[in-house]
Order: sequence, then structure tokens, then C-alpha cells
Amino acid sequence: MSTFALEPIPLDAFRARIGEPQASPWRTVTQEMIDRFADATDDHQFIHVDPERAAATPFGGTIAHGFLTLSLLSAMAYETLPPLEHQELGVNQGFEKLRFAAPVRSGSRIRAVFVLGSISVRSTGWIQFTYDVTMEIEGMAKPAMTLTWLTLSKVDPERSRL
Repeated sequence: MSTFALEPIPLDAFRARIGEPQASPWRTVTQEMIDRFADATDDHQFIHVDPERAAATPFGGTIAHGFLTLSLLSAMAYETLPPLEHQELGVNQGFEKLRFAAPVRSGSRIRAVFVLGSISVRSTGWIQFTYDVTMEIEGMAKPAMTLTWLTLSKVDPERSRL
């Protein structure tokens, strides 16, 4: 179970972070993670789970599923982005411009760089955050993926100043 690693901050502090890159810690993508994701999603294509066959491909070994890399964003966000003060819950609203630009080989280290682009107060107690995200692969010039991530945070309207 993931929990926020950082203390909550007020909305004004979030606004001050617009345009400021925030990088998660590096995380190693292991073959065990890839295998477990393959089992969970029933996607056992050999490029993910068969190191011998995958070695003969242009990738030179097994690679993570693109959706595994995408799924790791939640954990990286919990480690990197503080929750909003008086936040009751947060949900994904969706992604825009999602591109898997480079494969993530088993054993590679990746991190997410989040850049807050905008904040929009929605209906009572709901705030939308828009992040531009780049998933970097350590030692590689080309990122694993790029996207715009839309999230919604529900705050207690009686305790927050919206």
C-alpha cells in the first residue's frame, strides 16, 4: 500500500511550484517485477519474459511492458509530490500525449520528472492538477516515456481555502 512520503502543503505552495521540475528517486526495474506484471496482466510476450529469446531481438534482452512503466508513476508520485493540505483522496483523471519513446530493459534504473503545468479548481472541493511527466532511463538520452497527467484531488471544502 502506498502512502504519501511527504507532508501536505497548501494550495498556494503548489502554485509556487508551477514549472518547477521535481524528480523522483531512481528505481530499478527488475525481471521479477516484469514477470509479476506479465502474470497480473496476462501479457507474456517473450520480449518481456524470455531472456534467451529476447537477447536475439534489437532490444538485446527483456524489456518492461510500457504499461508497467506507466503504472510505476503512482509510486513515484507518492515519493516525490506532496499531498494537498486537507486532501481527502486523489484520483487519476487521465493522460494526454502518452508516448513510449524508448524501451526499459530489465535491470535499468528509471525515475519520473514531474513538472506541474496548471492547477484548476473544479466543483466544490475538487482540484485538477496537470503535470508534464518524463520517465528517464539512467544513462540514456532518450526518455522511456513522456505524457501529460491529469489528476484530481478532493479536499475538505470546510477546512481548505479554495
